[in-house]
Amino acid sequence: MDSNEFRRRRQELMNLMGPGSIAVLPAAPERPRNRDTLYPYRQDSDFYYLTGFPEPEAVLVLIPGRDQGQYILFCRERDPACEIWDGPRAGQEGAVRVYGADDAFPISDIDDILPGLIEGREKVYYTMGVDRDFDQRVIGWVNHVRQNARSGARAPGEFVALQHLLHEMRLIKSKAEIAAMRKAAQVSAEAHRRAMQVCRPGMLEYELEAEFQAIFRRYNGWPAYTPIVGGGANACILHYIANDQPLKDGDLVLIDAGAEIDMYAADITRTFPVNGRFNPEQRTIYELVLEAQKAAIAAIAPGRHWNEFHDAATRVLTAGLVELGLLEGPVERALEQETYRRFYMHRTGHWLGMDVHDVGDYKVDGQWRLLEPGMVLTVEPGLYIAPGSEGVDPRWWGIGVRIEDNVLVTRGGCEVLTDDVPKEVEAIEALMAEGRDGG
Repeated sequence: MDSNEFRRRRQELMNLMGPGSIAVLPAAPERPRNRDTLYPYRQDSDFYYLTGFPEPEAVLVLIPGRDQGQYILFCRERDPACEIWDGPRAGQEGAVRVYGADDAFPISDIDDILPGLIEGREKVYYTMGVDRDFDQRVIGWVNHVRQNARSGARAPGEFVALQHLLHEMRLIKSKAEIAAMRKAAQVSAEAHRRAMQVCRPGMLEYELEAEFQAIFRRYNGWPAYTPIVGGGANACILHYIANDQPLKDGDLVLIDAGAEIDMYAADITRTFPVNGRFNPEQRTIYELVLEAQKAAIAAIAPGRHWNEFHDAATRVLTAGLVELGLLEGPVERALEQETYRRFYMHRTGHWLGMDVHDVGDYKVDGQWRLLEPGMVLTVEPGLYIAPGSEGVDPRWWGIGVRIEDNVLVTRGGCEVLTDDVPKEVEAIEALMAEGRDGG
């Protein structure tokens, strides 16, 4: 992403902070996987949003109005011995030249330098409660200034939650962010289409998962979250991630998987028959979920509130379940008593962005938030009829269906970013038949 995008974000945040303030934000720590190996490093979303800086052991400091420079970055020094093993570092020169810092200092000097930057500031913008050890360091730097009060030092009198401003900024996506999310959606869609084409009875769930991993990496992406590949009754387990069971002829398979490209996530779910053809019961439940999703998407537009699309989906699902005899009517009573939650126990969507469950409040002053252009959200109704469901005809047992797309709120309504993955029954069956004919 262009450096001007990060510069614009920092300036917007500093304008919101106002004069007399300072913001402190640490990079994500490296995390051990086992013994002396680490998980692949992934930068903290808030830190990356403001800097584009990809390395650990770094701290961002923003000081609006400071004559000597408003954007300070503490980071690791260049170290030829370490770089032989782990690759090049930006160092202080790279932090300025490549990442746009006004000034940069070694991370090892932060205890000596940062209290002086805090001195004289009225407010400290910082997110408490994420990293307890770093919380104590920030408090220690402020206390260091306070201890010098007799010498004329003036310590900040207020801590302010940085995420309150920053997460409101992240909620509305810029053109550059939307472009990144389109790319993530396109890569994810390709992987879902591929899974439909190669799926066969007898495959193992993780073999389908491997198709996603291959395509994500082909575009230098990673899974935005642990993929769910649930065949048969496993689709009724909402966060199923074992992905180690055989896919059986006559079952459905539910795949919830999305790529992260350039730090932005996609989140797609499709459900399709392992053998390429829906049976009558599967098709009935699937088309009910699809009808609910279409109703939800139709309820998304600027000025509509967050809960409207959930209500729209829930009404369609509940009415359908009553008609099928899976719920007792009338529909209004079933909605009021929420008896549908036996088969539909989650919300219809969430914010999407740098995090798959992205930041942003769903209510403002106790009221559902109104949608605005630039917001991106998921729409994912589902129905899950677990085996052995009491009072349910066994022909419905083990059917789990979820259909999820990524939706951008536009000035005139909304746009489905993930429309490249088939979801009509005929389109799914045709793509799967094409895969069999070709393979």
